[in-house]
Amino acid sequence: MTLRLLKRVGAGIAAAALMVSMAACSGDGEGKEASPESNNDGAAASAEGLKVGWSTIYLTPSWMQQTQRVLQDDVDRLKEEGVISEYKEFNADGNTTTQISHIQTMIQEDYDVILVVAGSADALNPILEQAVDAGIAVVNFDSLVTSDKVHLVGTDPVEWGRMLGHWLGEELNGEGEIIALNGPAGVGVSEDRWKGAEEALAEYPNIKIAANVNSEYNIAPAAQAFGAAYAANPDVDGVISLGGTLSAAALQTILQQNGPMIPITGENYNGFLKAWEKALPDGMTSLSVAQPNYMSVVALQAGVKLAAGEDVPMMIEIPLPEITNDNLDQWVEPDEGDDYYPIKMISQAEIEAMLE
Repeated sequence: MTLRLLKRVGAGIAAAALMVSMAACSGDGEGKEASPESNNDGAAASAEGLKVGWSTIYLTPSWMQQTQRVLQDDVDRLKEEGVISEYKEFNADGNTTTQISHIQTMIQEDYDVILVVAGSADALNPILEQAVDAGIAVVNFDSLVTSDKVHLVGTDPVEWGRMLGHWLGEELNGEGEIIALNGPAGVGVSEDRWKGAEEALAEYPNIKIAANVNSEYNIAPAAQAFGAAYAANPDVDGVISLGGTLSAAALQTILQQNGPMIPITGENYNGFLKAWEKALPDGMTSLSVAQPNYMSVVALQAGVKLAAGEDVPMMIEIPLPEITNDNLDQWVEPDEGDDYYPIKMISQAEIEAMLE
């Protein structure tokens, strides 16, 4: 038995709760982070001196950058408590092969916990299973793999797409032409969102997809991708957009070209929420969902519990909130930057319930 495994078995005798206290982030134009509420009665984790790494397929999207700060806040707290001794981020810059190499490095360097945002639903399975077999606590959040050996934390991306597809189908009374605006091709979360949307839209045979385009989750490339599709199809009746920056780019393009207001699905990207609210009097309507940044903290806490020898559910599902015309004012943050993702706070008790 390795030293790492001996440490985990010994540490697993005591089960304890973790506190989450995420510091507000301000002055960077993106606003403070929504974070789990602190519980000062919580005890320190039984694990200590853990070596933790985070492998992410990219850090460019603003949602990922906000998630990075949310996660870093909790890492800093756990370092102060002695739970984490070393933490490192590995950014693959969109390259799955690079991500596999990063994970291999963490295995070779004897990490205790590996957190993962996957660039592929299946290409990472062998290397992540190798990490699990080596006794490393592996927790994959946000963009998920298909391995049944890896602990997962995330929303249901297929249901995400299905919800938006059904809403748009009903909003258009089952007929019309639409543009589909998806995230990067080949990335698990974007592929799964489209799978759900496609399933839902198939129930409305009189809705035709005039164009189906992919884009990075950033305004500039999304505006370019949508602009080309919209120029070729200016009379579309709606947009099935599966990411907040994508939705913002679509609405921005339509407004700039003085096009008629049409329903556009979305996400809790503040730039989109603000533009949506401003366009409400002109007939703008949407159903948007949210990918909570705090799932990174749930994943971290799950990894720490696993490293301490405690049991954690193999799949921890984060509920999908709905943003509509009726509750938009409860979500939009007019004083925050466009790249901020408003999210309702979650308590430490709720996190602990998820980990049971």
